[in-house]
Amino acid sequence: MVRSQHKLFIFFGTGALLASLAAPLKVFGTGVSPEVAVAATSTTPQINIVQAIVLGIVQGLTEFLPISSTAHLKVVPVALGWGDPGVAFTAVIQLGSIAAVLWYFWGDLVQVTTGAIKAIRTSNYESQDFRMALGIVFGTIPIVFFGLLIKIFIPDFDNSPLRSVQSIAIASIVMSLLLGLAEQVGKRKRNFEQLGVMDGVIMGLGQAMALMPGVSRSGSTLTTGLFMGLERATAARFSFLLGIPAITLAGLVELKSVLEEGLGDAGMVSLAIGVISAAIFSYLSIAWLLRFLQTQSTWVFIWYRLVFGVAILGAIATGLLKNV
Repeated sequence: MVRSQHKLFIFFGTGALLASLAAPLKVFGTGVSPEVAVAATSTTPQINIVQAIVLGIVQGLTEFLPISSTAHLKVVPVALGWGDPGVAFTAVIQLGSIAAVLWYFWGDLVQVTTGAIKAIRTSNYESQDFRMALGIVFGTIPIVFFGLLIKIFIPDFDNSPLRSVQSIAIASIVMSLLLGLAEQVGKRKRNFEQLGVMDGVIMGLGQAMALMPGVSRSGSTLTTGLFMGLERATAARFSFLLGIPAITLAGLVELKSVLEEGLGDAGMVSLAIGVISAAIFSYLSIAWLLRFLQTQSTWVFIWYRLVFGVAILGAIATGLLKNV
């Protein structure tokens, strides 16, 4: 009971802190020029409460399921006639997913951290906690490295053709085929206790693939884990733990950009509701997926991604959906 209350305190405390960081920039003084401020508000639509709840649900359900949150946050609101919610809104509500994953895996994080520190003090470098911590650290390096390369060589990546709806659809189809292949050839014999440092590095390379919109961080790491011979639930759990630094870093980077450019017209109430909605449904999706993969395969996600990608390409071809 005490542990549950402690986790709830951490969850809501983290959510409140992240939401407060997204407060209007006028309070802190951003130095943003009037021209930039006008541009930000003119390109970001007003998000009402219902839309914020729905977009939070979409973010929460798709961030940790292997189906790509980026793809759904871009396609769903456009398909519903709401238009693109904008980078600012989607970046801020992603913070709800960060709070959820920290909440769900808080016990694991404490155990790995304290266990790794103890292992260093006692020179017990064969400790499972130490190997896990090292795997997470080294596994985070690839996505940071390639992310920095993208920032350097493609400074306007957010507006590049690689982020178009058509590119997202193609990425979804390709990843469905790769996940299907991994499901077929994966041995699924290795459990959580058998993970090592190199597993973190290899899965980290798979995670870096998610820098391409539509790939899905969860999808790419789960696919990599299956190719590595991990059990499905083990691959998913390790994926979530490995994703904590990556998701947090990505959220903070996006938040920095939002704080510099302005929050636009989204509205603070809608933003707060979107964050809370994303946090709740992120937590539920994590819990559900881990239970689901203990007894079921990933074929439901494979077929979903394939149909999703083909449907988008068909909608673009028929003019029902713009390739924005």
